[in-house]
Amino acid sequence: MVRIAITGKGGVGKTTIAGVLSRLLAREGKDVLAVDADPDLNLGSILGVEVTDVTPVAEKKEFIAERTGTSAGGDTASGVFKLNPKVDDVVEKFGIPTPDGVNLILMGTVDEGGTGCMCPASAFLRALLRHLARGEKDAIVLDMEAGIEHLGRGTADSVDKIIIVVEPGQKSINTARRIKELASDIGVNDFAGVINKVRDSEKEKVVRNKLKELDISVLGVLPYDESFVDADLEGNSPIEYSEKSKGIKSIEEVKNKIFRN
Repeated sequence: MVRIAITGKGGVGKTTIAGVLSRLLAREGKDVLAVDADPDLNLGSILGVEVTDVTPVAEKKEFIAERTGTSAGGDTASGVFKLNPKVDDVVEKFGIPTPDGVNLILMGTVDEGGTGCMCPASAFLRALLRHLARGEKDAIVLDMEAGIEHLGRGTADSVDKIIIVVEPGQKSINTARRIKELASDIGVNDFAGVINKVRDSEKEKVVRNKLKELDISVLGVLPYDESFVDADLEGNSPIEYSEKSKGIKSIEEVKNKIFRN
């Protein structure tokens, strides 16, 4: 099994990469689970399904309360709740079939009110991620929330590789630096950068050099692809809108490198 977390600053294109990567892997015959752990919950549309009426697992308060032994509001007067709740049936209960056979789970996120806080919902999601990481899928692709918050909650220790998506811009580079530092702190040392939305070789060179200074290897480079924008405007999946576009081909090259290493 390969467990891949895709992260980066908001708006860099990580959800598009996660969705296309998942479908490309499934087309090879792999059993793929895609996990939407971003509060915007856009992975479904990239995979080709409508999920606007689906409640993410993180917001199923009564279900989480039952599993963690707390009130439906997620609070407990004693401060005691199960740190290892039953989660082995979550994908079976809430998994969503998508095109090419990818199974999608809308996990969502939890506002913990502080980086040091551990609430029942957070404990449940952490247990779920760890269970998924020990599952029988050939590949798990996690679309993580923008920035670094998920790493601070300790969920990234359930992944093998962290892909940090960056675009030309210092804010994106700064986020990559913080992600790498936090990933190293929790023991994840297999990370690489993917440079997205590249319009010319000069900008690519600048970003490559900045990532090199951070000791982040570059796994791949994706050109700015207008077909991704057009697909989004039409409410279509990028891989269905133009499966031979330069952006799709570049993500396929990234996939090949991941499974070659």
